[in-house]
Amino acid sequence: MIRHMVQAAWVAAALWCGGGLANAAPAQSVRLVFAGDSVLDDAAGELIAQGGDPFAPFASTFASADIRITNLECVIATAGGASDKMYTFRAHPRVIPVLQRHFDAVALANNHSGDFGPQAFAQMLQLLEQAGLPQVGGGMNLKQAHAPLIFQRKGLRIAVLSYNEFHPRSFEAGPNLPGVAWSEDEQVVADIATARRVHRADLVIPIMHWGWENELKANPRQRQLARRMIDAGADAVIGGHPHVTQDIDLYRGKPIVYSVGNFVMKETDNDNQRKAWVLHLDLDRQGVRGLDTEGVQIDLDGMPSPAQPGATPCWRRGDARIRTAGGCTR
Repeated sequence: MIRHMVQAAWVAAALWCGGGLANAAPAQSVRLVFAGDSVLDDAAGELIAQGGDPFAPFASTFASADIRITNLECVIATAGGASDKMYTFRAHPRVIPVLQRHFDAVALANNHSGDFGPQAFAQMLQLLEQAGLPQVGGGMNLKQAHAPLIFQRKGLRIAVLSYNEFHPRSFEAGPNLPGVAWSEDEQVVADIATARRVHRADLVIPIMHWGWENELKANPRQRQLARRMIDAGADAVIGGHPHVTQDIDLYRGKPIVYSVGNFVMKETDNDNQRKAWVLHLDLDRQGVRGLDTEGVQIDLDGMPSPAQPGATPCWRRGDARIRTAGGCTR
């Protein structure tokens, strides 16, 4: 209930600051930037404790965007006990102001935000709420976890959803259990429809945690679900989890970015896991008008920096394919 009251306040404030309802003025282009899996314990957490900022090399990228999101691939808490799994990630609450400096929201639907159990997950939700940092894909119950996060920017209402479909499923929210939104096809389709009908979204963008680690191409399951989401009304699909970048599809003129790779991630074991993208989507009332990717190089401590200049995928509305060599014109 508290989360919904706060989220309603964010939406109301955004409506006021944005100049009123969507039909009050013509929509301009809105830039959404998404950074991949961010783990803020270990070396990144130590850097933050010393007053540093692992996101600083991309500060200008984030500052130039209208909506900035990263996948928070850890729990932020002091409570709870580690789950019985190979890797468990828990960051100290001191990392929240650093996230606030660069991001408008964090996505929580992944296979590590529940690493320290429901108590720690609930504490993270409370800490984020107290700090005024919105999240999507998590909640104190199933309904909250599946609620869209609404951004009002330049006359556009943009709904973001977040889902996990990589085990353990024990992190899934229940009717009265804190957790994340699980990717059940029928529920995802219903959530997209609800974002349009109930929340009056002009655009809907799901963020997916899916696929198999280290695979450079999306698998048939990812492709099937992505197309179903677009058929249901999604304007683009953004993915992560494989720890490497994957291919980008176009379906019905809408982009599907299967994986942007890591962002702040120490637990890497090959060069592909240390190469990633920051994704830029330019949005208008018709959907995505342009897509750009910014290369990321991740060092052995998990810290990102801009990659050496080179061709990365891009696309403009009307193009029949994703471009790499030669790039795209603005």
